[in-house]
Amino acid sequence: MDELARLRAQAAAGQLTRREILKRGAALGLTAPAIAALLAACGRGEQVTPTAAPAAQTPAARTPAAQASPTAAAPQASPTAQPAAQRGGGGTLRLLWWQAPTIINPHLAQGTKDFDASNIVLEALAYFDAEDKLVPRLAEEIPSVEKGTLDPQGRWVIWKLRKNVKWHDGQPFTAKDVKFTWEYVTDEKTTATTIASYRSIESVEIVDDYTVKVNFKQPNPAWFEPFVGDFGLILPEHILRDYKGEKARNAPFNLKPIGTGPYKVVDFRPGDVVVYEINQDYWQEGKPYFDRVEMKGGGDATSAARAVLQTGEADWAWNLQVEAQVLLQLEKAGQGKLVIGPGANTERIMVNFADPNTEKDGARAEPDVPHPFLTNKNIRQAIALAIRRDVIAEQLYGPAGQVTANNLNAPARFKHPDLKWEFDLEKAAKLLDEAGAVDSNGDGVREYNGKPLSILYQTSINSIRQRTQEIVKAELEKIGFKVELKSIDASVFFSSDPGNPDTYGHFYADLEMYTNGPTNPFPLNWARRYHSQEVARKANNWAGANITRYQNPEMDKVLDQLASELDPDKQTELFRQVNWISVTDVVEIPLVHRNEVSAAAKNLTGYVTSTWASDVWNIADWRRE
Repeated sequence: MDELARLRAQAAAGQLTRREILKRGAALGLTAPAIAALLAACGRGEQVTPTAAPAAQTPAARTPAAQASPTAAAPQASPTAQPAAQRGGGGTLRLLWWQAPTIINPHLAQGTKDFDASNIVLEALAYFDAEDKLVPRLAEEIPSVEKGTLDPQGRWVIWKLRKNVKWHDGQPFTAKDVKFTWEYVTDEKTTATTIASYRSIESVEIVDDYTVKVNFKQPNPAWFEPFVGDFGLILPEHILRDYKGEKARNAPFNLKPIGTGPYKVVDFRPGDVVVYEINQDYWQEGKPYFDRVEMKGGGDATSAARAVLQTGEADWAWNLQVEAQVLLQLEKAGQGKLVIGPGANTERIMVNFADPNTEKDGARAEPDVPHPFLTNKNIRQAIALAIRRDVIAEQLYGPAGQVTANNLNAPARFKHPDLKWEFDLEKAAKLLDEAGAVDSNGDGVREYNGKPLSILYQTSINSIRQRTQEIVKAELEKIGFKVELKSIDASVFFSSDPGNPDTYGHFYADLEMYTNGPTNPFPLNWARRYHSQEVARKANNWAGANITRYQNPEMDKVLDQLASELDPDKQTELFRQVNWISVTDVVEIPLVHRNEVSAAAKNLTGYVTSTWASDVWNIADWRRE
């Protein structure tokens, strides 16, 4: 019996949970309708459409109150009572992140690796779980209109905090830490990478030691965005009060943070390894289980997969961007298992609208120095037409991803139904002709306004990414581009170091490629990557989310409207506009909508993968059988 037939049989027999069907369907590369049919076969069809919008954005009733209520945007889950277990005794948990962490302050971080390293030691008020529901962590409960802690119009929210939480140095966690986190992030001189998620706040009031009221500048459908998830990790006021603003990047905290989480940092070698030890005073009774955690960085994704799946040298391997056939072969060794689920991330190529070769005030790719030829839309469209996305998706990703024409692929209802991708070298060449790009020297390289169409195309070191680069390069050179490929160590490429010119934020190239996606079901913080206010530049230490330096008043208007739009139908329309503009104006070229692919030791339990959260968001619950 093949895998698909086995999955159908098990679904029909009721042997699989809804989540298991979703994960295994994604692993087999099934389409949304195919997975929906499996769910229907086991009597769960009316419960979920696998790639449809999560209930987080769909009001239960089409009443005016439901349409306007921001509570419709964030379903809430009550924390389930679990029997107390014995704290510690689990030995060492070995994690492999082939992109090595370089900083453990999430508000100065620019790579997922750094947010993940931070999530082991720091905590947010709440998280979105595997069912796309808000669950409290440092908050005592999730705010709601019914409880009187959430304004129906989204102008304010009241968070009630846990009272039994201590920082690792024994100081109590209080409301002043929440307020300080907002002040720290929104100080322009801090140059926080998470500032966009906090711009909506007018003020944070301390009601008492364990209650804060967050007031917004306007009705806010994303009231849950600040202080939640990766961008919401709370900072200790008593440790960082003297390191706000210009001193932020000099704080010892950035390399050895004091948190409230289940583990403490005892050793950190940036670009190599983070070692954590158990927090014996952790506020959750009987947790965590492991005595020590080692997050080893560097190497490559294939080696990380092999260490978990084949040799058993590690317990968890993150973000396995590895050829599908390689992963499946490694899994046969029986030491571990692949953990595959629906993802929110898209592998994409970014187009630089600024000139990476002209220096101004000691920096390149400054937003007021336009790119010599990529500002021409015809040339950008020609590049998009010359990319064989189906080959990249099918040959390199297999069940780990699907070809896409949308930059925003999750939640699925935000995908624009009319966007299509196309591979057509003849049409691409015609667009270059219309732009006035000609091969005047007969050497096969076109020129535009006297300058050759010479492209530096960079990404991080990874076998799939290098193979993708080769596929793209081959086709672009057929239509008159000269393409130079550059591969940068991931710990450097995704670093937040303002002094390193090879980071993706500096973007000192013409094209660059990596994966990103939203961190919650209302992806406004992700969409701000196209807002002119968020442009990365020397003045903000290249911390802005808009690394393409794209500036378009039409896009700004859509994003500004999204920031206060409470109607779910209008939200969907606006997010689809974000997709439409970003794709048709060729700001970024989407390639593959990626599934979440990790590997776990066969005896590791307790982990819960979430589309919107770090792999280690619930690491306090992890155990070994």
